Amino acid sequence: MGPELDIMATQLDSAVNAAQRIGELLGVIAFATSGALLAVRKNLDIFGMAVLACSTALGGGVIRDLLVGRTPPAAFTDLTYLSASLLITLVIFFRHPTSRLTRGPLEVADAIGLGLFCVTGTVVAYSHGTGAPTAALLGMVTAIGGGVIRDVLSGQVPSVLRPDQELYAVPALFGAATTAALLHFGAYRAWTGFLAALVAIAVRLLARRFQWRAPLARHTMRPDGTLG
Repeated sequence: MGPELDIMATQLDSAVNAAQRIGELLGVIAFATSGALLAVRKNLDIFGMAVLACSTALGGGVIRDLLVGRTPPAAFTDLTYLSASLLITLVIFFRHPTSRLTRGPLEVADAIGLGLFCVTGTVVAYSHGTGAPTAALLGMVTAIGGGVIRDVLSGQVPSVLRPDQELYAVPALFGAATTAALLHFGAYRAWTGFLAALVAIAVRLLARRFQWRAPLARHTMRPDGTLG
C-alpha cells in the first residue's frame, strides 16, 4: 500500500506542477494582451507595444523572483514566457479593435492576469520557503507589479494608487491570501487554485462593474475653504 500511495502523491504533484505551469503561461498571455492593448490606445509603434506587453507580463514575476532569491528570474531562463509575450504583441499589432474600443478587452485581460498571477505567484513564493503571510504578499506583488510598470511606462499614475479607480490590489490580495491558506493547510490542488483565481477575477470585474473603491481618509474643511 505504501508504494501505491507514493505513486499517487507523485502523480498529484505532477498534476499540480502542470497546472501551475499552465496558469503562469495563461497569466503571461493575459497581461501581455493588456499591455499591448494599452499600447494601441496610446498609439505606440510595434517596439513600444512589445515593451509594454513584455513589461506587463513579466515584470511582477521578476520582482517576486528577486525578492525570494530566485536568480536569475524565470523570465530570463525560460524563454517560453518572453516568446508568448512577443507573439501576443504581433497578434495585437495586426488584429486589434480600434483605440476607442480597446478599453473593455483591456480590462478583462487585466483582470484575468491579476487573478492567475496572484495564485501562481503565491505558490512560487511559498515553494521557496517563505511563510504563508509573506507568500500572500509576494503573490499580490506578482499580480499588481506588471500593471504598475505598464502604467508608469505609458505615462499614467498606476491604477493601484488612484483613488478614482476601482479595487485592484484588494482582489489580488484576497486571491493570494486564499491560496496561501490552502498551501499552509495542505489543501492546495489544481482545482482549488483555479477557484481562488476565479474568485479574484470575479471580484475585480465586479469592482469595475459596480465601481467599488477603497475608502478615503476623511477631511475637515478649514475656515478658508481648504481641506485639512
